[in-house]
Amino acid sequence: MSAGAAALAGAVCWLFVSTEVPEDLNSFATQQNNVFYWADGTEMARTGQVNRQEVPLERVPESVQWAVLAAENETFYSDAGVSPTGIGRALWAVVTGGDTQGGSTITQQYVKNTYLNQRQDVSRKASEIVIAVKLDQRLSKREILSGYLNTSWFGRGSYGIQRAAAAYYGKDVSKLNPSEAAFLAALLKGAGLYDPALGAENRQRAVERWSWILDRMVTTGKLSAAERATYTAFPEPVAPPVARGLAGQTGYLVDLAESYLIGHSTVTPAQLDLGGYQIHTTFDRQRTAALGAAVKTAGPVLDPAREADRHVHVGAASVASDGRILAVYGGPDYLKQGFDDANTSNVPLGTAFTPIVYAAGLGQGVQRGREGGRGPVHPTTRYDGRDGVPVQTPEGPYWGRDGRMAKTANDGHRNWGSTSLRSAVAQSVNGPMMQLGMDVGLDRVRATAASLGLLPDTLGELVPSFSLGTSRPSAIRAAAAYGTFAAGGMHTDPYSVASVTRNGGPVGVARPAAVRALPEPVADQVDDALKEAVREGTAHEAAAAGPGAAGKTGTTEDRTAGWYVGYQGMVSTAVTVFRMDPTSLKLAPVDGIGGAGPDDPASVYPTRIWTAYARQPAG
Repeated sequence: MSAGAAALAGAVCWLFVSTEVPEDLNSFATQQNNVFYWADGTEMARTGQVNRQEVPLERVPESVQWAVLAAENETFYSDAGVSPTGIGRALWAVVTGGDTQGGSTITQQYVKNTYLNQRQDVSRKASEIVIAVKLDQRLSKREILSGYLNTSWFGRGSYGIQRAAAAYYGKDVSKLNPSEAAFLAALLKGAGLYDPALGAENRQRAVERWSWILDRMVTTGKLSAAERATYTAFPEPVAPPVARGLAGQTGYLVDLAESYLIGHSTVTPAQLDLGGYQIHTTFDRQRTAALGAAVKTAGPVLDPAREADRHVHVGAASVASDGRILAVYGGPDYLKQGFDDANTSNVPLGTAFTPIVYAAGLGQGVQRGREGGRGPVHPTTRYDGRDGVPVQTPEGPYWGRDGRMAKTANDGHRNWGSTSLRSAVAQSVNGPMMQLGMDVGLDRVRATAASLGLLPDTLGELVPSFSLGTSRPSAIRAAAAYGTFAAGGMHTDPYSVASVTRNGGPVGVARPAAVRALPEPVADQVDDALKEAVREGTAHEAAAAGPGAAGKTGTTEDRTAGWYVGYQGMVSTAVTVFRMDPTSLKLAPVDGIGGAGPDDPASVYPTRIWTAYARQPAG
């Protein structure tokens, strides 16, 4: 035996002898509340109630047991608690940074759930393997399976198969059929990825894995092909319950903070459900109250009997230029509407997008012909502001896929004549902005939008209308983008968690860094145009907010949404009003909302809400 092999064998022997199986089998289940704090340090909410109830294995139907085994470890009753091939794959994944889940048997997963942390490294994996082998020697297979089913996390705050059955199907585990069992088994792969209530992509993954698990049960001989053939419809779970204590805007704030924490730290959803975290948020209590009051006093007065007032949504967000999310208005009440209107990516930004086009032009110049390089444009550069002007590319007129020549379309088909770019922004003259986007290059405009924090999957198709706001950023992202203009071109992505502790110790949470998104002179020129929009342009109603106000109204060609995005000092706020069918999620025209007249722009209520909010004393 070589010296290296002898050393390795010695290390393995030492690890096996020195690693003990902990006695505190259920210490992981000692749960606490998570406490969320306002930016001023006062308590905002408590969550994190773990939903756990042990159940004897005898009460768990055989079909449920075998669905789990088919999904996670079909050799469970014959292996030694570990899988040699799986161990090799998992250790390689640890070294290379991949996913280790596939290398774990049920015994190993039980050990990880019960004794160890969720950290993925060689030391933790080695301890898991040794404890799993020893546990397999100490306990019967049925005892291990029972412990695993009672300690595994299924999402929705539920630990254990009994509470999972209640959370997803409202029934006792003994009443589950094989189809429902297969879905619950799918959740063991990661409830955050397979709970259908969390989105369409989750549902698609869940359906695929549910079907695969049922097929595996047939392959392993635990479900007849005839019975499998009867399970053709996915067993839709019930809607998740809403936690108490999250009424009003609080639930939206908690959701934002939880999402940020999970996405920017090592804290997993399962660990967060166990509780014990003190989460200090960026949310300003006074600003949150003020934003809600502004929606109530300046927003549309809805009449349920009026068709135009059905399915009306208002979303708003206030973000500091350093990225702190200060306030959101996600809907009338989280307990009545869990959908967050401030964080949706379903509403086009409309002409509130044009300052981004303007910034791209000022910063990168234009190219109007096939020959020659790029040339600069300035706030005073003049464009054709007439309605119905053919949109040009360096090769000539732009022809759409429908075979029609693209033409500019101003609000009300008004002809503005020769118009400076600065005035086009301030007066919401669509034609020059549409042509400017083509001259800059829509790919460059898109890159500018991304540098201002608009997420790639919310950006619209690169066609001439892109410059008029077909992109669908959330109100949070829209506010943060405008905050860049206020901050002289420095951009910080929005964040909602300032710090986190647990059991007295700090929990690392990444915070976005400020980056230069625009040259300072460009940001200053955009800022000047936005202030002109308030002084003399389409945003003149916002002048009531006081000196220094800057902003832009936003409307869409099909009038399905209205926006106002603006800032005072270093706080930027975006407000949107839209109508959306609750089933199809399709947008409907906002004409006539709150009794608005036919000549009122779609931005009328967002502008009034923003102004009412900005006039209130800052928190």
